[in-house]
Amino acid sequence: MSLIVQKFGGSSVADAGKLLHISHIVKAAREKGRDVIVVVSAQGNATDRLIERAREVSGEPPERELDALLACGEQASAALTAMALASSGVPAVSLCAWQVPIRSDGAHGDARIAGIARERVEAELGRGRAVVCAGFQGVDDGGDVTTLGRGGSDYSAVALAAAFRAEDCLIYTDVDGVYSADPRVCPTARRLERVSYEDMYALARAGARVLHDKCVALAQERGVEPEVRSCETDAPGTRVGPAGSPRGVTGVTRREREGDAYAAVTLVGGALPSLEAEKRAILALDASGIAVRGIDAQERCLTLYVERERSREAVCAVHDAFFGD
Repeated sequence: MSLIVQKFGGSSVADAGKLLHISHIVKAAREKGRDVIVVVSAQGNATDRLIERAREVSGEPPERELDALLACGEQASAALTAMALASSGVPAVSLCAWQVPIRSDGAHGDARIAGIARERVEAELGRGRAVVCAGFQGVDDGGDVTTLGRGGSDYSAVALAAAFRAEDCLIYTDVDGVYSADPRVCPTARRLERVSYEDMYALARAGARVLHDKCVALAQERGVEPEVRSCETDAPGTRVGPAGSPRGVTGVTRREREGDAYAAVTLVGGALPSLEAEKRAILALDASGIAVRGIDAQERCLTLYVERERSREAVCAVHDAFFGD
């Protein structure tokens, strides 16, 4: 029987209705004869609420205790997801990191996964259950819970897919794939069928929030090809793997930092950097009346610094200069 890993983010498990919806997605995979490992994030803004509670009692919470607190969000989601699956007729069991176990180093707040034991999960799958794993968490050699940092549940999903040699690793989110720009900013953005590991890593480093760079690096290292897709449709999303965009340019993203007067607008692709691309981007910004305050050219990236309040316009101008055909 083939195995699939299905990861659901915070917005996908935010309430009872959404939990029941994803239970039908899992059930559909099982009805096709597949074993399923489900990875879940904390519900909605549960992590932020837990951080606020920590700040109420401590200006600087001890890192160990903060991790112990934050891991509760994913633990709750995993248990609720298993309940939703059971109510949909799917036998399921929820597992925290220490129960799998997912072993990590001791870097609280930004731990890395060191290894995953297979026995418990394989035993549960052998009993005909869907296994719901709490994402975003690991357990170190001392038995303490650690959290995996931003994008940690995606990182968990890729690590589990690698450990169990899953046939597919599906990252379900509130968008239907990776786009050439943020579609909320740039209405002409296109959904991409494939993105190379290198370009996805560069996009993540430049500010795209679809997949975290640590997750992409692990996927490339272990040969996992995660697919980003929507919970709301059965349509294929965007697969991240060895092959990328044939046009040599994959996408445009932006990064703003609080207090900075300028924002970074970054063009990513295997054909970069190049003098031709630099001229093309500058001309597009000039035509929109946007001044370039600085340029940084690195492997697979061309970054232009513009006034922060015009960064959204800048993304659209640069995007349409390269994707307007």
